[in-house]
Order: sequence, then structure tokens, then C-alpha cells
Amino acid sequence: MASRTPLDVASLSHPGMVRPHNEDTVFVDGEAGLAVLADGMGGYSAGEVASGIAVNVISNGMLQELRSGRQLAKVDVGSGLTHAGLLLQQQIALANKSIYEAAQNRAECAGMGTTLVATVFFQNRVSIGHIGDSRCYRLRGGKFEQLTHDHSLLQEQIDSGMLTPEQAKYSLNKNLVTRALGIEAVVPPDIAEYRAEAEDIYVLCSDGLTDMVDPDVVQEIVASKRSDLAEAAAELIDVANQNGGRDNISVVLVRVPEGFLPSGGWLQRWGAKKPA
Repeated sequence: MASRTPLDVASLSHPGMVRPHNEDTVFVDGEAGLAVLADGMGGYSAGEVASGIAVNVISNGMLQELRSGRQLAKVDVGSGLTHAGLLLQQQIALANKSIYEAAQNRAECAGMGTTLVATVFFQNRVSIGHIGDSRCYRLRGGKFEQLTHDHSLLQEQIDSGMLTPEQAKYSLNKNLVTRALGIEAVVPPDIAEYRAEAEDIYVLCSDGLTDMVDPDVVQEIVASKRSDLAEAAAELIDVANQNGGRDNISVVLVRVPEGFLPSGGWLQRWGAKKPA
């Protein structure tokens, strides 16, 4: 396999200005093309346990599969997902099983769960899996777009027309998720797949960032510091804390360099026919 340029990545997690400890967990590997972010919830320290299990199970399982040499871009006819997307779906299911069983067997962890957003980049594609209200955004050129759709009461109210997006900013229901990893024996993730383009920047974040910082401000910070993602991550955390920092704040930034993508051939032609 020809060598490729690793993804340009940065990650940062902070407890915020109110919470006594951090229940978020993050992982990113630019060479493997993998990023995972989980925002835990539950009793004292149980949220940290749930997010830790999720990230460990998914990152370890995906790294093993990514290094196996399998054809990740091959599409499964039944699901329409690539092999990479199916692998991500499977690892998320294993993480859910591990969290659910731990919650059943450990009294101090009863009811624990976690939101999740994970991305796997391969060839000229990206698969995104998510559960809950942790999000993935993409900055492409001057367009900043949310690629995930929250599993939350607030989002359901927006979707039904009960609230406008502007009214939702002032809602007291911001932290009520309708789906979380580990809460039930089976919790299906949403899996979406997109074409990846050179100089795309992907932002994975917990609601500790999005509740405190408007998307246009996130876009401005990321765009202005695209050459230094570590500095961009630090500024995003700082702004969230300056605005109140009411929750744990986590962010993972991923930039796709030209050298990461295939240089031509059937992969490039196939990707060009797929939706952005």
C-alpha cells in the first residue's frame, strides 16, 4: 500500500468552569484516520466510566480493523454503507453492549451512558457515526455545515415546528438527549458517509462547546487558525469558558491534506459520483 500523508489533527478536553470533574473522553489518530469523542453522563464518575469504555472499545476495535488491510471502500449492497461504515457500526454496538453490561453489574454505574461522535477517514471518504447531541461539523471552503442531527428533545421540538432555532437557544431542555450509548441493550447509531476533499476541516465536539459558542463563531475561529489546529482547539475551549463553561468541553479538529487522498484512478472517479 502506498504511503499517504497523515491527517492533520488536534484534540482538547476541559472540565469547564462549573463541573468538578471531566466526564468527556476523546481519541484521535491522524495516521489511522480515526477520531472518537464521547460525552458521558450518570452518577458521580459513572459518566467518565461510560465515555471511557466507549472510546476504548471503538478506538481499539477500529484500529485493529483499519490495520488489517481490508477493502474499506467496498460497498455493502444491503445497507448501502462502505465496509468502513459497517465496521464503525459494529464497534459502536460492541461499545454499547460493554457499557450496558457494566451498568447492570455495578451499582455505582447504574443508568450511566454517553453520547458519541466518531469519524473514520479512508481513501477519499469519511464515515461518521453518532448517538446523542455530540456533533460533527465540516468546514469546506467558506461553508460550515453540521453533518450530524442531534438525538435530543430540543431537536425534536425544532423538527416538529414547536420551536424555531432562535427560540431553541434559550430553551431549558438543551441537555435532554433522546438516545445515548449504553442506556438500553440495543441503541442504533446514525451512520452517514461523505466524500472527503483536500483542505476539509472536520470539527467533532461535545455540547459543552455548542451550548456556549455559536456555530458562526466556531467557523470563524477554525477558519482563521486552519494552519494551527492545536491553537484553534485551545481558542474554542477558551471562548466556551469565557461564555460560562457550564459543562465539560471537548473538541477534535481534523484537516484533510492533499496527500491523504488517493492521487487518481477508480477511487477518485467513484468518489466524484457520490454526494458531498
